[in-house]
Amino acid sequence: MTTFESFQFPKSLQKALDDMGLTQPTPIQQRAYSVILSGRDVMGIAQTGTGKTLAYLLPVLKQWKFMDSETPRVIILAPTRELVVQIADVVSQLTQYMSVRTLGVYGGVNINTQKKKIYEGVDILVGTPGRIMDLALDSVIRFDTLQKLIIDEFDEILNLGFRTQVTAILSMLRTKRQNILFSATMTDEVDEMLDEYFDFPEEVSLAPSGTPLEKIKQFAYLVPNFLTKINVLKHLLHEDTTMKRVLVFANNKKTVDLIATAIESDFPEQFGVIHSNKSQNYRLNTMASFQEGGLRGIITTDVMARGLDISDITHVINFEFTAIPEQYIHRIGRTGRADKTGVALSFISPSEEEIQLEAEMLMEQEIQMLSFPETVEVVNRLLEFEKDKKKVKFLLKRPKLIGGTAFQEKKDKNKKVNLGGPGKRTPRKSAPRNRAVERKRNEKRKRE
Repeated sequence: MTTFESFQFPKSLQKALDDMGLTQPTPIQQRAYSVILSGRDVMGIAQTGTGKTLAYLLPVLKQWKFMDSETPRVIILAPTRELVVQIADVVSQLTQYMSVRTLGVYGGVNINTQKKKIYEGVDILVGTPGRIMDLALDSVIRFDTLQKLIIDEFDEILNLGFRTQVTAILSMLRTKRQNILFSATMTDEVDEMLDEYFDFPEEVSLAPSGTPLEKIKQFAYLVPNFLTKINVLKHLLHEDTTMKRVLVFANNKKTVDLIATAIESDFPEQFGVIHSNKSQNYRLNTMASFQEGGLRGIITTDVMARGLDISDITHVINFEFTAIPEQYIHRIGRTGRADKTGVALSFISPSEEEIQLEAEMLMEQEIQMLSFPETVEVVNRLLEFEKDKKKVKFLLKRPKLIGGTAFQEKKDKNKKVNLGGPGKRTPRKSAPRNRAVERKRNEKRKRE
């Protein structure tokens, strides 16, 4: 059995790992270790919750040598403020016995305070692309001594629209550096960026893109509309005593606020709210309260679907089904972590059934449909934002999908042979998925 001691870390780093109670590396940490140590550009593909942060930090810190410099030697880009705080905290824990200055920077707080700290000197700078770019354009950050650029959750950074900022940062960097990139999925946009800006990174892959986590039980209810979903949510929270630590996901800030308001009278001060309109201090305090057991749950957007390490979440509830199949996997990956089991529940409205089908084909696994709770009232009224959505017949019972051909086609489509760089990858195409969806839809109509 491999342990961290076999990696022969410096005593200062090994002592920090011992203090953190970490003894055994995860598979992605083992696979990425020697590749990153080699100095080559690296593209790591791994599911959420697999230990990606330590996978890139440990080899970087093993090679750390003191240098008399005030400018960053390592820059780590992350998509959200919460993830920046989390990564910076992990770096601080790992370097508590080392001479390493770490700083996290992000929007929503006073930039002048961050400028002052950077002028005092920083070795490892963690930040969101927008704030890093702002500080670089103001000539506060210099890249004279930069040795490594690390981009965490690369696909999510691009999904959130930060390509312009990332491109601007890359154009400012010195050419002689190591690029270390980690992503949960390999998308066309990630491939394009790799082709354009990086030097044939060696791919380290833990699992095929979209593989579901095995320790999560996935269930769903067919629910016709928002108000009925509220009734189902209240019913479950009242009746299911195992729902002790819950994340409720919705697709936008407005829906998150509506859900929070709707359940507050039944569950006063039990649920926090996190989305981009909330201040940074509010978001961090809400997460801290949830982590410490002060809240039963958090209602949030996809800002909490990636990267964050919140322990012992018992249930993930998809109040709205995400519009991106891969994102469904990231959401449910918040539970079933650290060798524990978890439950994912999705409320599927008629307009969401097609994207549910795409998620099932991506996972090559069906989500188990549950009978609609008999005691829950079905509300016929639609709210204004629902009236524009596609109207299809609502069925409380639906025939099970038949696995086989379409799943196999999806599986074959996702197979990629990579011999060392993006130039040798087969570009992903969207048409096969569309044909598979159409075929499955036709099969369903015939059965009905």
